[in-house]
Amino acid sequence: MSNASGVIRVSEEAGVKKVMFTQSSIIDETVIHQIGKDILALVDSMAQPKVVVCFDGVDHLSSAALGVLITCHNRTRMKNGKLYLSDIPKPIFEIFKITKLNKMFQIVATADEAINSLK
Repeated sequence: MSNASGVIRVSEEAGVKKVMFTQSSIIDETVIHQIGKDILALVDSMAQPKVVVCFDGVDHLSSAALGVLITCHNRTRMKNGKLYLSDIPKPIFEIFKITKLNKMFQIVATADEAINSLK
């Protein structure tokens, strides 16, 4: 299922929402802003959000996108939910390590692993 803006695709399995990006390069400010709006709307639509953000196919990620992920993470926690990140390519994972965001986020190898943890 795609959302109206088309920057993310959302599917659901066992009450867990899986978010996938429709673009491999997440560096455009307009796109990043829309991604944030879409994920926050998804989180806000759930009583206790369970969300997996899958980075499969993503090659580039800007620092502004990291800020959006932090905002989504904080909103999810405020609602006693959980947000996992999965399928992060090695070069992008290095950014998470350098910024120490790998300690903030629940990061797992695959979306299936995240979904099984959240069931």
